[in-house]
Amino acid sequence: MREFEKVGDAVWPVTLHAGDGAWAAVFSTRRLLVFVLLAAIFTLTAGQITDPDFWWHLRTGQLIFETRAIPHADIFSFTAQGREWITHEWLAEVLIYAVYKWTGWGGLVVSFSFVMTAALWIAYRGAARFAPHPYVAGAAVLIGALATAPMWGVRPQMISFLFTSVYVVALGNYARGGRAKSLWRLVPLMLVWVNMHGGYALGLALIGLTGAGVVLDELLEEKAERRLSSRLRPLLLRLRPLLLLFAACLSVVPLNPNGLRMFAYPFETLNSHAMHAYIDEWFTPNFHLIISQPFALLVFATFAALALSPKRARPGELLLLCVAAYASLRAWRNIPFFALVAIPLLAEHAWHLLTSRVWWRWLTVAERRETGGKAWVQATLNVVLLMFIPIGLCAANVANVIARQATVEREKYPAAAVEFLRAHPESGAIYNEYGWGGYLIWKLYPQREVYIDGRADVYGDAFMEEALSTMAGEREWRAPLERYDVRTVMIKPNTPLASLLRQDTNWRSVYEDRQAVIFFKQ
Repeated sequence: MREFEKVGDAVWPVTLHAGDGAWAAVFSTRRLLVFVLLAAIFTLTAGQITDPDFWWHLRTGQLIFETRAIPHADIFSFTAQGREWITHEWLAEVLIYAVYKWTGWGGLVVSFSFVMTAALWIAYRGAARFAPHPYVAGAAVLIGALATAPMWGVRPQMISFLFTSVYVVALGNYARGGRAKSLWRLVPLMLVWVNMHGGYALGLALIGLTGAGVVLDELLEEKAERRLSSRLRPLLLRLRPLLLLFAACLSVVPLNPNGLRMFAYPFETLNSHAMHAYIDEWFTPNFHLIISQPFALLVFATFAALALSPKRARPGELLLLCVAAYASLRAWRNIPFFALVAIPLLAEHAWHLLTSRVWWRWLTVAERRETGGKAWVQATLNVVLLMFIPIGLCAANVANVIARQATVEREKYPAAAVEFLRAHPESGAIYNEYGWGGYLIWKLYPQREVYIDGRADVYGDAFMEEALSTMAGEREWRAPLERYDVRTVMIKPNTPLASLLRQDTNWRSVYEDRQAVIFFKQ
């Protein structure tokens, strides 16, 4: 039976079969191509755990899990002991530790790969509404997925990635004329989000930008016969659900262990000079690097599709895209936000561009379905080639990642040097490499405390600058070590500070390998 499906402003033929459903998907190569896409994304996102902040997240989750108490002041360092610590990721950290405790490294890798894959699957669903062929929607999602690759990992930020995907699709559907009723599921999601990660503020920003987009759509709409006064009432009716949603989401923000302090935390992070100056993910994208090229491709492809498409983009869509593009060009960590905004626009306008050309009209042809015995042969081939093989490749990759985790840990972190410190508990306070602080917290706390770790918000800009200038061997580098009575220095062998300590008779090298050198004060 042939019916017709409306996609945007066009109508395309769709072939329907009796009994269409989940089981019928095995008879459809197109449907299973979506499964292959998701399996490929899952395989790509399943990698070794290398994020330096992962380790203190794991230890924090353990402490909360075991003590049933959430810390509000620093406990991991001797330099910031007792200073305010906004544990905005406490629930994500508890989940990370619980998964690790019950399923080990494999459970962590698999669960976070599912989180990232789910975020991109939601983006695919949003794109497929306007680009119904999996080649088009899938290509947009794959480019977007590769653009976000530098941010992948077992980290609370990936939970924000998932929640942002939900918000982008839900708010985008409403802006296009969808029902307001579907927006209210975003309120309980905000309650969970604010306890998972400080990125919850992005959800509020998306609501605000959607409202601004609705206003732009109405004001810039080409309806000469309508005066502005006649547009005011329908505009207010469109804005009302968004204003109520914003108020409702805002009201649940204080429902977290840090209370009202969570309102200020995102702004404090954005205004931190040290974070933007010294933390890689806050740097602007470096397009000289290979890993930046998918992001560049996504930017160019999206704006090219918008420019060449016969369909005109709404002003509100362009507003959101430009804000997301600006944010991503300011900092690496914002690229996933841009990708989630760009994917549906790229898919929709690429679809309209392609299907407006005669030689691409084959994309609009309904999928041919075999009947009788041929249908079962096709289904068997589909199951083997498009289900079993992708699942097998996923499983093989995950098994390899788990098997290599211990090796990768020794390659990325000073595991042997840590064992040396464990054997010398009398060595006193440690000055450590910034990127190793989280690892030392996981391995040595509570027996030993660190000098610094990845919680830049706890230490503050001034301390961060001082700690890193000490590492660089700048003038007065001895002063911080003496102020905190540092008796042990554990750093990379090729740093300026290591060279200075080798020449200083007050310090002696007691351990060195290719990763780390340890100095004791005489």
